[in-house]
Amino acid sequence: MIELDCLGQKCPLPVIKLARTIGRVEVGGIVRVLADDPAAANDIPAWCRMKKQEYVGSPAANTFDVRRLS
Repeated sequence: MIELDCLGQKCPLPVIKLARTIGRVEVGGIVRVLADDPAAANDIPAWCRMKKQEYVGSPAANTFDVRRLS
């Protein structure tokens, strides 16, 4: 798992960092994004749908897990 600390950053920066990082985990691996911008709750799942990656969920406040599918 890779954890991206994007706390304090406004969208779209967390999504941009996620896009740049997802290729560094193996298929099936997780990227955890820490983001406190309220827009991240919509932007990260939307990015996953567009890029055909799996939004696993938010196991804690300001935490977004994404599984690499391809």
